[in-house]
Amino acid sequence: MHPGSQIGGVYLHCAPVDFRKQINGLAAIVEQELDVSPFGDTLFVFINRRRTG
Repeated sequence: MHPGSQIGGVYLHCAPVDFRKQINGLAAIVEQELDVSPFGDTLFVFINRRRTG
């Protein structure tokens, strides 16, 4: 997301994810589990198993 851009909404994915999935794997989670397009003006927040990231 570009600094200064407008955020239309925020989604929190509460289940821990493996960040080694990188952007393609996280985008797949957004599309399949949240049923939202990853290309809109929405911010997606993910957590790791220890909830530190």
